[in-house]
Amino acid sequence: MEFSAVLVAALIVALLAVFTVLRAVRIVPQARARNVERLGRYHRTLTPGLNVVIPYIDRVYPVIDLREQVVSFRPQPVITEDNLVVEIDSVLYFQVTDPRAAAYEIASYLQAVEQLTVTTLRNVVGSMDLEKALTSRDSINTQLRGVLDEATGKWGLRVNRVEIKAIDPPQSIKDAMEKQMRAERDKRAAILGAEGQRQSQVLTAEGDKQAAVLRAEGNRTAAILTAEGQSRAIDEVFQAVHRNDPDPKLLAYQYMQMLPQLAQGPGNTFWVIPSEVTSALDGVSRAFSEVLPQSPATRRETPRDKAVQAADDDAARAAEAAAEAVADAAAADEASGTVAGGPRADEG
Repeated sequence: MEFSAVLVAALIVALLAVFTVLRAVRIVPQARARNVERLGRYHRTLTPGLNVVIPYIDRVYPVIDLREQVVSFRPQPVITEDNLVVEIDSVLYFQVTDPRAAAYEIASYLQAVEQLTVTTLRNVVGSMDLEKALTSRDSINTQLRGVLDEATGKWGLRVNRVEIKAIDPPQSIKDAMEKQMRAERDKRAAILGAEGQRQSQVLTAEGDKQAAVLRAEGNRTAAILTAEGQSRAIDEVFQAVHRNDPDPKLLAYQYMQMLPQLAQGPGNTFWVIPSEVTSALDGVSRAFSEVLPQSPATRRETPRDKAVQAADDDAARAAEAAAEAVADAAAADEASGTVAGGPRADEG
């Protein structure tokens, strides 16, 4: 009986010793920390690895994570400067740098960080209008980080980054913004269309200008060449006229050729003939009244001319035959007088 009591007592002592050893040895994982209180006061912070404490005297608090933590807060209503209520969703990146301050300077650092983020966000966004708040996220993030890092420093926290995930205005504001954006797009499209049309007209005008300049240069060159050609032609004609020494008959003929051209116009019912034309007409009448010899190259024989020529030839042959007959008769008379006996009476 006594042996059983001793055995039970020894077993209890062994269990108590094991339990005491287990409470005296504490293993802290990497990037973690645990605060230790001795007799109700902060004693030290356990570092990662094997740590020994005094059981039943030292009190070890739960593990504090020293890694960077990400906290996403639920959307918070914020009133902008132009009295519009928007829902802002934010994300906070922070890290515990002092486990003692995180445990003893603030009761719940996560709740404190959330509430501080909300109040700071309302202060920052409340000084902006909606359009500026939507386009100034980097500025809002920077201001939030500065305020939060300064306020949480005494809590043993370091705020690394603050991000605004979304800023949701009311649905009516979204519809108005969409209409405004559509109007801006239409405006830009109209401006671009007008710019394109203006550039097209400018380019077309430049092309017309260059074409007109080129046409003018071409017309000028053509006029110059035409004038030079006419000058050369007049010079050649003048030289040819002076070389051939024309008489007034040719000039009169030229006047006659120019007379029909004076009356070609439909309104030329009255026109004046210079005195030189009258004298030219006199020269022409005299020229055509004279019989001019025709050159062999310009002479042309008609059937009537051939008949007249044949008649003339026949008349010439008949005249020749008559002359020969008269000559023969005269010769016969002379021969008969000689044969009859001497000279005739008139000869004596």
